[in-house]
Amino acid sequence: MTLKKHHKWIIGSFSSLVIVVLVVYGILINGLIVKQQINHNEVSNRIDGVQADTQAKMNELTESIIEINSGLEETKTTLEKNQLELTKLKASASSDFSGIIEDAIKSVVTVRTDVGQGTGFIITSDGYIVTNAHVLSNGNELYVLDYEQNKLNTEFVGYDAELDIALLKISGSYDYLELGDSNDVSVGEKVIAIGNPLGLQFSVSEGIVSATHRAVSSNELEAYIQTDAALNPGNSGGPLIDKNGEVIGINNFKANSGESLGFALESNYMVEAVNEISQEILNKNLI
Repeated sequence: MTLKKHHKWIIGSFSSLVIVVLVVYGILINGLIVKQQINHNEVSNRIDGVQADTQAKMNELTESIIEINSGLEETKTTLEKNQLELTKLKASASSDFSGIIEDAIKSVVTVRTDVGQGTGFIITSDGYIVTNAHVLSNGNELYVLDYEQNKLNTEFVGYDAELDIALLKISGSYDYLELGDSNDVSVGEKVIAIGNPLGLQFSVSEGIVSATHRAVSSNELEAYIQTDAALNPGNSGGPLIDKNGEVIGINNFKANSGESLGFALESNYMVEAVNEISQEILNKNLI
């Protein structure tokens, strides 16, 4: 059957209307999709912003915690320094070395051989000990006793005959004495000597520095501190300690012809001798 003209016009109009509707619908759908995409981007941007802000605040918090911890460490260090200064001040002002003695005496040892005894002290955390070489003279056996009277096997490392220094070694980990600069020692400052005079272990005597850079007849080196702190047989090899708790000399001998005339090899010479021995034997400096 052949369509009449007005039928064709109706069908064409309807088709055009359907197409227009589909186009409009497509435009609306696309608009919704675009809007959703925009909304999604905005949400993503907000989330990224929140995350960045959160991370920045976390970084600030972490830095604050680090600063607080650093402040606590500084405060702790300051308190420790203040306590040390208080101990030094106490020793300097009132002649009370009790706090220094309590710490120092734990690093002092009795050095014994089969023919005699003297004193020594620990100079490194791994057990190196310095004493006078003459303490070991003619001995065939060697050991040390620590402050708690433990008998410790001892290794002889080496010696310096001119400065009368011997280096020993015990196994283990130990508290040790700090060494001061003997060039800073002043005449008149108070000192203590720790040793084993006449076999009286870990005895302490107090005195002052009578002179520095004294020369003695044995080697003519101007290397000795003169002190009136009591030194007797058995004190040899023990430390001479200042008000800061540092070793400024190693007690060596006293003049038999007079009273209160003791001599200690200055710590700087002792360090030089110890390092020469350790370089020769161990290929390294100890102190």
